Amino acid sequence: MTTDVDQLAARIRGGDRRALARAITLVESTRADHRATATELLDRVVDATGTAVRLGISGVPGVGKSTFIEAFGLNLTRRGKRVAVLAVDPTSARTGGAILGDKTRMQELARTPEAFIRPSPTGGTLGGVARRTREAMLLCEAAGFDVVIVETVGVGQAEITVSEMVDLFLLLLLPGAGDDLQGIKKGISEIADVLVVNKADSGQESAAEAAAAAYTDALRIVGADPTVLTCSALEGRGIDAVWAAVRDRRAEMQASGTLDRRRSEQADRWMWAAVEDTLLHDFRTDPAVAERLPAVEAAVREGRMAPGAAARELLAAFRNPARKSA
Repeated sequence: MTTDVDQLAARIRGGDRRALARAITLVESTRADHRATATELLDRVVDATGTAVRLGISGVPGVGKSTFIEAFGLNLTRRGKRVAVLAVDPTSARTGGAILGDKTRMQELARTPEAFIRPSPTGGTLGGVARRTREAMLLCEAAGFDVVIVETVGVGQAEITVSEMVDLFLLLLLPGAGDDLQGIKKGISEIADVLVVNKADSGQESAAEAAAAAYTDALRIVGADPTVLTCSALEGRGIDAVWAAVRDRRAEMQASGTLDRRRSEQADRWMWAAVEDTLLHDFRTDPAVAERLPAVEAAVREGRMAPGAAARELLAAFRNPARKSA
């Protein structure tokens, strides 16, 4: 694929959705030439980024993430906002494939001209996000989207990586606190900025309010102070209040300087993550490592070599100065 970087960058800045989709495909590619082009493209548009509201959304399976995001996104587009949704689907550990069905689950939002939905596979990345979610987020900002939503896989308490790349983290919960309170006191709930008890549908309002109160009390015990709300995404109630909470908390962060500090720290972590990713790629594709790897792996699997010793042998092959200077 030959890419005119200047032309693609100009089209993205102009809000061209096809150009944006192509650019995200480019940054998600693992080919060395595509990675180089993607880096150049990001450099061309980075000055047009940074103004969007970056919002991460997670929740357990069955909480209604897609229904909520569609209702929330439509609410924002009616307010004149342009909304991008980066939806992350799990990659199968067996086949390596992913369903990528979020556009199907958000059909009305997908048809809205002011919205853009991009499903991406995790590709084995931990933390509920895709490997290139950060890059895709910047591209969406450069394309003029006012709100960029990162919808995570939704796998549980360890799914906190998204909080390290967004301004605010919103966690969706079910109206059934009970014994689940013991499980939510630590982990993902502690780092959420806004908690929303979804499915406060007709007849379930009292249960949802009780759950919200219970979550609030439980999290105060561990020193967390998120905004806790209830809503019915299915019936469209409470969505205005959720956006108001997101908007107000972000405004507070901006006024106090917390937002700038958080984004600076995120950029620093992103840089080191890129360094680690590049080093690991170089290591795995190194000819000397590739030559030794089958025998070393076999020795480890058969118990003839300790994993630590195997790692040192591979690293020695990678670092060998005589080979590199030859």
